[in-house]
Amino acid sequence: MKKFLHVGCGGKSDHDTAVINATEFRSSDWHEVRLDIDPSVRPDIIGSMTDMSLVETQSMDAILSRHNLEHLYAHEVNKALMEFVRVLKPNGFAIISCPDIQAIAKFIEDDKLTDAIYIAPSGHPISPLDVVFGWGFGIENGRTYMAHKTAFTMSVLNRRLSEAGFQTSAGMRKNMELFTVATIAHTSPEDLNVLAYKFFPLGGKPEYG
Repeated sequence: MKKFLHVGCGGKSDHDTAVINATEFRSSDWHEVRLDIDPSVRPDIIGSMTDMSLVETQSMDAILSRHNLEHLYAHEVNKALMEFVRVLKPNGFAIISCPDIQAIAKFIEDDKLTDAIYIAPSGHPISPLDVVFGWGFGIENGRTYMAHKTAFTMSVLNRRLSEAGFQTSAGMRKNMELFTVATIAHTSPEDLNVLAYKFFPLGGKPEYG
């Protein structure tokens, strides 16, 4: 059975992998290993993505990281992505999503900084201010680790992936989010398209990094 490391897994539910088109990860072919800095969500491994020393080198076939990287300081991103590279097998890949700051900037330009632009699965309205600086309701109620400390455009995310050691990547912009698949080994555009079809939201055209 193949293993994927679910970084920043949060509470255990189907929703964790359903937001992306990740039915593949929920198949019987995959075993999920959950890692989170918050012990209250009962992860398999308690730890930070910048130090995953409890995860064996080259032990994972894939990594799923949904809305984690923006919680790091900019100088920590490379360290986290290098940890991703370390724990992945030579033919492994990472599926990463994060806010599309380029799309959010358009709302700010239109003076909609505090307007609700979508409703979160929790039922809370989310504004551009929440996307830029972190979920205000959660931070106000003690979840200060929800703060955002950096941001990405597609080109910046692809560049950071390359700097950390990923050989190829393909990304998609959709619904104010960036979705990226990055591979340890050099991978053809055709094979990246296969991975994107399995794990990206339906629709949209991948861009290559």
